[in-house]
Amino acid sequence: MEQYVIKGGNPLVGEVKIGGAKNAALAILAAAIMTDETVLIENLPDVRDINVLLQAIEGIGAAVERIDRHTVKINGSMIRDVNIEYEYIKKIRASYYLLGALLGKYKKAEVALPGGCNIGSRPIDQHIKGFRALGADVRIEHGLIITEAEQLIGNHVYLDVVSVGATINIMMVAALSQGNTILENAAKEPHVVDVANFLNSMGANIKGAGTDVIRIKGVEKLHKTEYSIIPDQIEAGTFMFAAAATKGDITVKNVIPKHLEATTAKLLEIGCEVEEFDDAVRVVSSKPLKHTHVKTLPYPGYPTDMQPQIAVTLGLSEGTSIITESIFENRFKYVDELARMGGDIKVEGNTAIINGVSKYTGARVSAPDLRAGAALVIAGLAAEGITVVDDIVYIQRGYECFEEKLRGLGAQIEKVSSENEIHKFRLKVG
Repeated sequence: MEQYVIKGGNPLVGEVKIGGAKNAALAILAAAIMTDETVLIENLPDVRDINVLLQAIEGIGAAVERIDRHTVKINGSMIRDVNIEYEYIKKIRASYYLLGALLGKYKKAEVALPGGCNIGSRPIDQHIKGFRALGADVRIEHGLIITEAEQLIGNHVYLDVVSVGATINIMMVAALSQGNTILENAAKEPHVVDVANFLNSMGANIKGAGTDVIRIKGVEKLHKTEYSIIPDQIEAGTFMFAAAATKGDITVKNVIPKHLEATTAKLLEIGCEVEEFDDAVRVVSSKPLKHTHVKTLPYPGYPTDMQPQIAVTLGLSEGTSIITESIFENRFKYVDELARMGGDIKVEGNTAIINGVSKYTGARVSAPDLRAGAALVIAGLAAEGITVVDDIVYIQRGYECFEEKLRGLGAQIEKVSSENEIHKFRLKVG
């Protein structure tokens, strides 16, 4: 098993370039098989989730050609199977986007119930509700979601809870349904807009993405396109908090500042300086950090995927901060790990009460999930001494070249795979 070993205490300084948005890319790759023509997708992040989904797409017969590390061509004309194996699903949750893509195109799909990070229950009842509203029969048998339709017909769908996954899946099915669909209480996240723009570039007729009402006029078929994925707002935010926690000065490049507003607002509140450019954001942390209150909410609110990163930063701030997690019930599993580094956090239900400490100290910790893993790396970078982060396979699901990018900012971090290598790192950094 691979680990990160970190010597903390260096302010992170410099520039870092952000990759394509993982959450947008996963849905866009699934949607790419909805035409029989060849689709070119650029700015793809080279992370484990993406590579697993590409394998799943290839596994059902689509042609997948990697042009380079961040560019892929997909042709879905030779798909011979609408059954996605459990092997792929258990690794990544977003394989459920293949349900919407295959149902829309072939009027049937079979996908195993999804896996992914264990951060809480993420039911797919809203996806099923949407598919049924558009005329599909949906049943769950032997751990599979099986859905098929004689014909798909547009309808009025109201989501009981805001769900990014359901919004995207219903949008994909409705794009190839007969007639008009109105999707209300839709998710407004930037990656929902990106998927709608991608589908529209293939000939779909989707209006209102980014608002809570999306109107979709069904079309007969979709055609080829070339498309570049938006930058990853969560990767960007992670580096912004790395600047805050390490008393650094980082310019995060290749971003859309508008997508980062909730993160930027909190950084300003706790005493960082934030400078916005057309496609970059600079975060400077030169003063003592202040406490604040945070509540995670659907976009444009504060993102749940940025919650562990701000918690680690607030753990080094003056006073008492409170974080309320309103999206996932199991998202505070990193708190016990942070306590080993000297963090003072108490969890009561869906609320974390954080008493700021003057410093973290290096310890051996384990990444419980993707974002919490990245947050523990930030804690290690800010800490005194050596930190070892186990189970970094979670982090590699969503961050490309994480340790290289951090080293480019002056971090002392290495990826290792044995106690011997950890020992060598300790000797090297003294």
